[in-house]
Amino acid sequence: MTESLALAIEQFRFSGHESKKFSIADAPTKIDDLYENKEHYEIILRNLTSELNEFQETMFAHNRYGMVTIFQAMDAAGKDSTIQHVFSGVNPLGLRVHSFKRPNDAELDHDFLWRSMINLPERGTIGIFNRSYYEEVLVVKVHPDILTQSQRLPDERTANLDKLWKQRYKDIRNFETYLIRNGFPVLKFFLNVSKKEQAERLISRIEDPSKNWKFDNQDVVERGFWKQYMQAYEEAINETATEKAPWYIIPADDKKNMRLIVAKVVAETLRSLKMEYPKVTKEQQKNLQDLVDVINRAD
Repeated sequence: MTESLALAIEQFRFSGHESKKFSIADAPTKIDDLYENKEHYEIILRNLTSELNEFQETMFAHNRYGMVTIFQAMDAAGKDSTIQHVFSGVNPLGLRVHSFKRPNDAELDHDFLWRSMINLPERGTIGIFNRSYYEEVLVVKVHPDILTQSQRLPDERTANLDKLWKQRYKDIRNFETYLIRNGFPVLKFFLNVSKKEQAERLISRIEDPSKNWKFDNQDVVERGFWKQYMQAYEEAINETATEKAPWYIIPADDKKNMRLIVAKVVAETLRSLKMEYPKVTKEQQKNLQDLVDVINRAD
């Protein structure tokens, strides 16, 4: 029984440079188990989260990089639990978690990227977006009346919606390029849950009183737009996947597999960054040793 995860993360990556476009119908929602049993899963995940903590500590000390991780998925796909389990071993001081809800009045008075910009992480930290600016080309695209009736854009900007979506895709690509150029790699995860599995999880939330608080009637309403959402996700992924900011399409029908894959992708990405602890000069080392004598004398 191995305690590490030998997994080629490239199989889940889509960078937009592949020979054919991403097709959501061809993306698996379930793969063979990456673990032998629950205990084995917990050992692997614990090792991965320990790695993440070490990388984040190095990132904080290095103070040149930050990271933005984005989680997008249909309701009940497991965004919350994935974030909870994958980052459970990381020092909370090194994380910046933000869950994006329906825009409020202040947010609607700004451009569609504004509320994401003001919640970006600082250098040395990992930003976690539970949903993100991608909602502007997902839920808003499925329900364009949100755009035309709530988002306060000039009428001439919403006269041609096909053109507007193209412009938003371009704005997103440019925004992510800007972040990467400034030392903030962007990791984008689409947690790909099947419609059947989603149904079982929604029913579970209804039948289990301890999960009733999670249930939102709107989740069932949005489920009726499944086909439109799949098309919106497919288009968004194809339009915004780049070599530097690829999408990772994660099979989400098994939550344990999903968490292991996400943790592995984050760990490998952090490993690829050229980070190190600041070097201490000989003079600084001598000063530190002198402080040892000061401490001992005080005792």
